[in-house]
Amino acid sequence: MHICIHGAGGLGSVLGGYLAESGVDVTLIARPAHAEAVNARGLRIFGSRGEHEVRDHLRACTHPDEVEGDIDYYILLTKVKDAAAALADARPLAPRVRCALTLQNGLDKEAALIACFGRDKVIGGSTIEGATLVEPGVAHNHVTVPVTAYFGELDGGTSARTEVLAQAFDVAGLGARAVEDITHVLWEKAVQVGGASLWSASTLIGRPALDYWDGLAYEHSARHYVTIARELLAVYHALGYAPENFFAPLSKLKEIDGMTPDEAAEVMQKVGRERQTPGRDPVRTSMHGDVLGGRETELEIIVKPILDAAARLGVAVPTVLGAYRVIKTVEHYRD
Repeated sequence: MHICIHGAGGLGSVLGGYLAESGVDVTLIARPAHAEAVNARGLRIFGSRGEHEVRDHLRACTHPDEVEGDIDYYILLTKVKDAAAALADARPLAPRVRCALTLQNGLDKEAALIACFGRDKVIGGSTIEGATLVEPGVAHNHVTVPVTAYFGELDGGTSARTEVLAQAFDVAGLGARAVEDITHVLWEKAVQVGGASLWSASTLIGRPALDYWDGLAYEHSARHYVTIARELLAVYHALGYAPENFFAPLSKLKEIDGMTPDEAAEVMQKVGRERQTPGRDPVRTSMHGDVLGGRETELEIIVKPILDAAARLGVAVPTVLGAYRVIKTVEHYRD
């Protein structure tokens, strides 16, 4: 099997590194310094799964025209705002690509892939795995869950190609499943990531030292988290879905949905306090990190489709809209 990961920053490098370690041939398309380091010294991964040094079955390059051979799975992992340019570069690969998917955040992210490779080659995918690129050749895998990836056909159902990819991830230690309704997974991830991102980026930006667990550990902040989550769940229900905690134990949507607001806030506060350990590596959503770093966020990609669905379905989401406006304002005035 040959997997090509286009946009191999932290997450792409971690996924590609574990797959290569299990014997899959992996090509990373990465920035020049990172590609050079991987080819010269291999890839070092540390964090949730311990220390790994990966050299075999792993190659890095800086542009799609350097990718060699046929590609069984092309995985797009650039920032969504960079996807159009990346796919324009990747278009010449289309005849050699058997299957294409993206593990980016957001909804309707497969449309650009379909335009590039054709609908028959594209499947749906989602992951909650968290990683950052510490320096060229070194990635920190700071978030994982037992089942971290899901794959499915866009029109519903599983297939040989979704089952094979899920098995490859599973063998690599990245728990994965092929599912009948990948759209359900994509919407649940949007609700989970959208809520966590909105809450953290709008609540914790006044004190840069605070991380996710600090925020949850405080009563009023935990209550605010639950309010945002319940509004997003109302949209989710209006679409005909019920939460499944696909990314448990990180996901607590079923608990928040089935409890009173007070009970749910107590559960979330307990989670924060348990993980608020001295000397820990700070955990932040990518949106929180982007706001702190003065970078453009993925607010329009992650949250705006949910707001649009709420308006279309007549679901009131005043707290979500307020948090969205706070982040929009901060983003507008970023340096």
